[in-house]
Amino acid sequence: MLELRGVEKRYGGGAVGADGVDLTIEPGTFTALFGPSGSGKTSILHIMGLLLDPDAGEVLLDGERIDSLSEGKASEVRSRKVGFVFQSFGLLPLLSGYENVEVALRLLGVGGQQARRRVRAALEAVGIDHRADHRPGEMSGGEQQRIALARALVHAPSVILADEPTGELDTDTAGRVFGLLREVAAGGAAVVVATHDPLALELVETAYFVQDGKLHRPDRSELQLWLTEGQGNLAGG
Repeated sequence: MLELRGVEKRYGGGAVGADGVDLTIEPGTFTALFGPSGSGKTSILHIMGLLLDPDAGEVLLDGERIDSLSEGKASEVRSRKVGFVFQSFGLLPLLSGYENVEVALRLLGVGGQQARRRVRAALEAVGIDHRADHRPGEMSGGEQQRIALARALVHAPSVILADEPTGELDTDTAGRVFGLLREVAAGGAAVVVATHDPLALELVETAYFVQDGKLHRPDRSELQLWLTEGQGNLAGG
């Protein structure tokens, strides 16, 4: 279980990343944070993943507080328990698809036959094992995102955080990526995605709207209207 309790984050110039955020993410669930650019959804996601320190409040994982850890301990938690998927993919251009996935295990000191087995299983799980020997520049955007997803999965994290994972993908490929994330959640991980993509609304179990760092729970019909037409003020939902 991942919990945020009264989380606050503010930046210079008055920008608000999180404003009293209370959020509980259960294992085996698929949750989306929707909202306009600058609303705070990425800040909240990064606080969950220990990429950003909150100014106040608490972050707990499996009942243990993790926001106050030293950088060394926080890095260990990220490496073992959290998987990240980003819009820009974040792949190393000189490494093959296989090697990009293997990197996550090397950071944990896992090698040899065990690493080979786990990398192949992760690549097969997202349907990209046929591109294992290719470098990112030889792949389509959708293929690169699948490699990035395999990298996020290879160490069997309990939490998957995806920040605009379909922002650079066409509609069909985006639908497949969201479908894969839903399958990951069905396998027991807690999956949270920050996105503008209306396709996600069809697949997630829980949908929040983020505005000025605050979380809201609008009706899905209102959220669908905002996603497709940009209409309505959902901040009061």
